[in-house]
Amino acid sequence: MADLPAATLPPNTTQRSGVLVRVLDAIERIGNRLPDPAMLFLLLMLVVALTSWLLANITFSEIDPRSGTQIQIRNMLAGEALTAFTSAMVGTFVSFPPLGVVLVAMLGLGVAEHTGFISASLRRIIGGTPRAMLTPVLIGVGVLSHVAVDAGYVLVIPLGAVIFYAAGRHPLAGIAAAFAGVSGGYSATFFLPSSLDPLLAGITQVAANLVDPGVRTNPLNNYFFTTVSAVPVIGVGWFITDRVVEPRLRATPIDGDPAQLPTMEPLEPGQRRGIP
Repeated sequence: MADLPAATLPPNTTQRSGVLVRVLDAIERIGNRLPDPAMLFLLLMLVVALTSWLLANITFSEIDPRSGTQIQIRNMLAGEALTAFTSAMVGTFVSFPPLGVVLVAMLGLGVAEHTGFISASLRRIIGGTPRAMLTPVLIGVGVLSHVAVDAGYVLVIPLGAVIFYAAGRHPLAGIAAAFAGVSGGYSATFFLPSSLDPLLAGITQVAANLVDPGVRTNPLNNYFFTTVSAVPVIGVGWFITDRVVEPRLRATPIDGDPAQLPTMEPLEPGQRRGIP
């Protein structure tokens, strides 16, 4: 599939209407007006700080297992709290429990990505997919991409547009399907733990030790749940892509020159030998 054929998208013969379409249109308008995710995090942090200031004088009957005293809300805007936050920022980051495991995992995944192993594996899976199973396989590949941290956002989503366009379908539907697997199915996986499992295990370990210092958690604690979760993620994404998203896109023209779309080059002999 190095050279994309001149795909012909199906014409929009009917204009869909109804409650579902109006709801989706409203969600799309609201979503387009949301600020950048980084700004959202900053705004939420400010909301938490202001809430702590408003509720700083409230105490609870529950007991903090660490100190044995009643739980009390601390004012994050107080001078002492701000000073402690800024002075301990580096130490908090370095002592974050999952940091070491995540860094080691990212080193190995970085080598796999730099050598082309991950990219070639994803291209081989998608390239040999029958047209009828294109949507579920693409979503499944997006789910599997979590093993390689954020590789799905860089590789799978653009390839989704390429594959859908080559199959005569709207490339934006391919992007939506790939994004459903990569983002909507985040932390779900098949057979292998995702990159998120060590992170969650470290957070769970710290929380569990507040109650029982002898508790030890395992990164595979969520294995059965995340494996089973991948099935409904793929099923729901398949249904929504084919029955909701793609019909809404039939009246949407392709932006730009189709000849300038990225291509999925065929695997070279060396790459084929390197994939088990």
